Amino acid sequence: MEAKAIARFVRVTPRKADQVLQLIRGKRVDQCTEILDFTPKHVAKLIGKVLKSAVANAVAIEGKINVEELRVKMAVAGAGPTMKRFLPRAQGRATPILKRTCHITVVVEGEVQEEATMTRRARRVAPKAAKPAEPKATKTAKVEEPPAPAAKKGAKKAEPKKAEAKKTAAKAKKSKEAK
Repeated sequence: MEAKAIARFVRVTPRKADQVLQLIRGKRVDQCTEILDFTPKHVAKLIGKVLKSAVANAVAIEGKINVEELRVKMAVAGAGPTMKRFLPRAQGRATPILKRTCHITVVVEGEVQEEATMTRRARRVAPKAAKPAEPKATKTAKVEEPPAPAAKKGAKKAEPKKAEAKKTAAKAKKSKEAK
C-alpha cells in the first residue's frame, strides 16, 4: 500500500532540497522524523511537514495501519517554476537573478495488517426507501397504465393524428345535424 504527499512551489532550490531528501530515502518513518528534527537546514522543516502528510494519507486510505512499519519509498524534489528578477549593476547593466522553486514529493509504503482490514468499519450508506407492497393481480382487477409524463410549460399536448381526425369528423356531423 502506498500513499504520497506533494508540496508544490516550495521556495527552495531543488538541489538544496535533494540534499536533505537523500538522508531519509529508504528509511522508516520514525527514523526520518528524528533525522529531519536534527537537520540544521531550513528545508528539513518543510520536508517534515510533507512526510507527516504522507503518513496521514496512508492512514486515511487504509484505516488502521502500523505507522512504525511505514518506509519512505521515494523522496524527490522536482524543479518548479523559476522567478526571474534583475539586479541593477554599474554602467546601466542588469544582472539576472533566478529564484528557483521546487515540488517536493514523498511516497511512503507499508503492509496492511490483516486484522486491521477486518476490524475496519464500513462506510455508512444512506438508507433505501421501502417500496410499498403491490397488490396481487386477479382476473377481475383492472391493470392501470402509468400516467403520461407531464408536458412542459407552453408546449402543446401531443395527441395521435387519428384521434384528432375523429374529433373533427364528429364536430362536423353535429354541426350538419343542427342545421
